Amino acid sequence: MVSDEPMETNGDADKVRLVVLSGLSGAGKTVALRTLEDFDFYCVDNLPAALMPSLVGAVSRGGHRRIAVGVDVRNRSEDLNQLPQVLAELARTGVEYQLIFLDSRDDVLSKRFSDTRRRHPLSADGLPLQDAIALERKLLRPLSAIADRVVDSSELNVHQLRRLIATELGMSGGELSLLFESFAYRRGLPIDADFVFDARVLPNPHWDPSLRPLSGKDAAIREWLQGKPEVRRFLDQLTGFLDEWLPRFEADNRSYVTICIGCSGGRHRSVYLAERLAEHFRDSREQVLTFHRELE
Repeated sequence: MVSDEPMETNGDADKVRLVVLSGLSGAGKTVALRTLEDFDFYCVDNLPAALMPSLVGAVSRGGHRRIAVGVDVRNRSEDLNQLPQVLAELARTGVEYQLIFLDSRDDVLSKRFSDTRRRHPLSADGLPLQDAIALERKLLRPLSAIADRVVDSSELNVHQLRRLIATELGMSGGELSLLFESFAYRRGLPIDADFVFDARVLPNPHWDPSLRPLSGKDAAIREWLQGKPEVRRFLDQLTGFLDEWLPRFEADNRSYVTICIGCSGGRHRSVYLAERLAEHFRDSREQVLTFHRELE
């Protein structure tokens, strides 16, 4: 029989850490969960509260010490009501947990749903969007009341929310965190960039009809760009620059640095370079993220 108990630990360094993410639909829970996944959390979304001890036990015995679980209104109301008791039981077994609730103003939530054309999870049976948001807020109010931290994402873009999760909520563990972000110049510069590099001078796979639908994450684009001497030289020089200067940021007690690479469409060259730089720095650092603005 498989036990629900987490693996026994040998001090604070080995303690199991559980982050429970909840909040209103459209407030950024998925973005937050993906950010934690980038920080090597074992992430599960939409888990019934009653199954949480079994998950934590199984995952921790497999060697994972950091676990993140998304809990939202898709859970049955009785599951949501069980969550405080479940968390208390986990705490008694030595699990350190943190409940983070993501909130946003109703008008912002309405606009986000309109912009993305997504259906609200409570909009079945013809329930208007505003009524669905109001009902969800009512159902989740008990979780908001016991949250360790309530994050209002009304004025945050995706990039700012990722930074908040990574830094202010202590996910980066004290080490300098790096975010490599790709973007399209035609949509403007990222507002929180520390470094910006322009890749528009490089050969563009967009002009090859067979490559145009792909992104810089795809093997065909990677091979095409790797075959260009000027791309290799650009990447080598960029890597050398960052290798030399990023330690100065650490010496200055910085906790987070955002390196942005732009190209015309934000799909090919910039994505490729951001991914390659992230691969390079993951060899020596744990806290390395990527964000592709035009692909998200």
